[in-house]
Amino acid sequence: MSAFVYRNWDGSQRLEPFDADDLLGAVADDLLAGEDLEDVLSRLMRWGHPERLEGLQELLERLRDARRRNLERHELNSVVDDIQKRLEDVVNTERSGIEERKQRPAPNEQLRQAFEKMAGEREQKLNELPDDPAGKIRELQQYEFIEPKAQEKFQDLLKMLQEQVMQSYFSGMQQALQGMTADQAKRLRDMVRDLNRALQEKLAGGEPDFEAFQRKYPELAGQAKNWDELLEQMARSMAAMRSLMQSMSPEMRQQLEQMIDSAMNDPSLRQAMDELSATLSQLFPMESLGRQMRFTGDDPLTLAEALELMGRMNELSGMERLVQSARSPEDLASLDPDRVEELAGTEARAALERLGNLAKILEEAGYIKKERGRYELTARGIRKIGQRSLEEIFATLKRDAFGKHRARFRGRGGDPTDETKVYEFGDAFLMDLPGTVRTAVMRGGVGTPVKLTAEDFSVYRTEYLTQSATVLMVDVSRSMLFRGCFLAAKKVALALDSLIRGQFPKDDLFIIGFSAQAEQLKPEELPRLTWNEFVYGTNMQHGFSLARQLLSRSRGRNKQIILITDGEPTAHIEDGRPRFNYPPTKRTFEETLREVVRCTRENIVINTFMLARGHYLVDFVNQMSKINHGRAFFVTPDRLGEYVLVDYVSNKRRRIA
Repeated sequence: MSAFVYRNWDGSQRLEPFDADDLLGAVADDLLAGEDLEDVLSRLMRWGHPERLEGLQELLERLRDARRRNLERHELNSVVDDIQKRLEDVVNTERSGIEERKQRPAPNEQLRQAFEKMAGEREQKLNELPDDPAGKIRELQQYEFIEPKAQEKFQDLLKMLQEQVMQSYFSGMQQALQGMTADQAKRLRDMVRDLNRALQEKLAGGEPDFEAFQRKYPELAGQAKNWDELLEQMARSMAAMRSLMQSMSPEMRQQLEQMIDSAMNDPSLRQAMDELSATLSQLFPMESLGRQMRFTGDDPLTLAEALELMGRMNELSGMERLVQSARSPEDLASLDPDRVEELAGTEARAALERLGNLAKILEEAGYIKKERGRYELTARGIRKIGQRSLEEIFATLKRDAFGKHRARFRGRGGDPTDETKVYEFGDAFLMDLPGTVRTAVMRGGVGTPVKLTAEDFSVYRTEYLTQSATVLMVDVSRSMLFRGCFLAAKKVALALDSLIRGQFPKDDLFIIGFSAQAEQLKPEELPRLTWNEFVYGTNMQHGFSLARQLLSRSRGRNKQIILITDGEPTAHIEDGRPRFNYPPTKRTFEETLREVVRCTRENIVINTFMLARGHYLVDFVNQMSKINHGRAFFVTPDRLGEYVLVDYVSNKRRRIA
């Protein structure tokens, strides 16, 4: 037996990612409300979709959480502590070496006394070493070590400090900086001087030869293709050191700076680096590099580890800035998914890839396309929105028992109903077998075999579908928007178009939008249809006139106008121009009713769906119904689709008697 466990949504549950249909459904209402496709996609990307799609805000929080975890884990004072411990180890190793040599037997008394004198002098110097690490480094650089291991440890410490300083400028030279020989050190000095000259030339407005520099110093140029990319690489490297310095306490920062200065014991290289630093400060402001961070954890770090961490933290900050400013999926293209995963985890990568593919998913499905640099809905996308609108309406009908108004006939066009009748010549032979046998038994009595006669056969009644032509007249005046009816009317228009395309392809459907004047609309124009706040009027007269012209082209015997409006007619055409009056004039009512009479003479039924109950509207609809004998419904915007579609389907079905 299967067991199911239910719990509240906490964000950890995994759901299937949005597909193209889900994405289009998520933005359909906004598009029908007249919003720009790219603006809608931008908002979806920013805020996501509840429980289905993480937006940029959630991705931003994941990046911030990754940075926050590092801040709460590490502490920076350990950087100086680590160097101090290494210096203490150097001194202790030297002391141990001296003491161990004192215990060795000397070849003669003279050598023993000479060594003891030298050892005493060395111990005196060790005892007089300054307390501060920078001072110790300076003194130990002048110190003559007795113990080779101590000297090796000290040289390793100096190299580490020098390498970290150089890497703070040239991150791509890590291997070249490790274990430099004298010749390599000279090449480094030459490279720094040549780089400084080239940047000085660039600063003066010149065009230094980058390719020549790259050929001469490939270890520095790396993957950079020009001076700007090289400077960008250097800025990122320098930002790590600057962030480290800014994030340390003033005392620790001063000690580290002094230690680094003391370790740079090559006067020529130090001068070249000072000149380069001055040039770089003119090319980009140093205060913009790096940022102060507050570490509150306990995990210690070495200098190398701290600089690497600062590089990651600055990279996370850069990702945050990019995500904050992103407005379209293309804006996320510069983020490396592998790097995002490495810094912020697999969930952050998954969110990035989903958001970056929003437009691509819709484009590959054929729902949108790029025209003149901007995305637009395709005809297929518009049809899909109509289909979804249709599905939403019928889902409501199923849930609410057909919207609490009856659909008179069961089944679909051409399908059998649940009712039966005696078979007559010409009927579709959809036999009711139980009913047929029951009739034969009742006639002939119990026994086998059961003998059937023609009169025993019972068949299911069927429906047939009338071919019809429909004009959907949609009020697009200002009041439709203000009363919240505009979106509902557009969704009904698309749903009706989708219904007719899918279920009744022989029917004709025309769509008319009317305000001060009426005009025919194509289904693909509906998502972009909006209202004009500077145009006043509800010109039903022009709408009915245009509807008659369109219906005259159709060969369907059943012709109807479905009128969706929230107001009475307030405009009519006079001398070829629309005339608007409010309150509506008698002339406007009369001209509109004349068109109703013409529609009635041409056997066009007008069914009205009122979205408001104003006095003028009710009075006008009553007069129109007396003339045309069409039906009138008062509906709210949220139930409009149910009434229109059920009424349309119901009027297409006729039962064969």
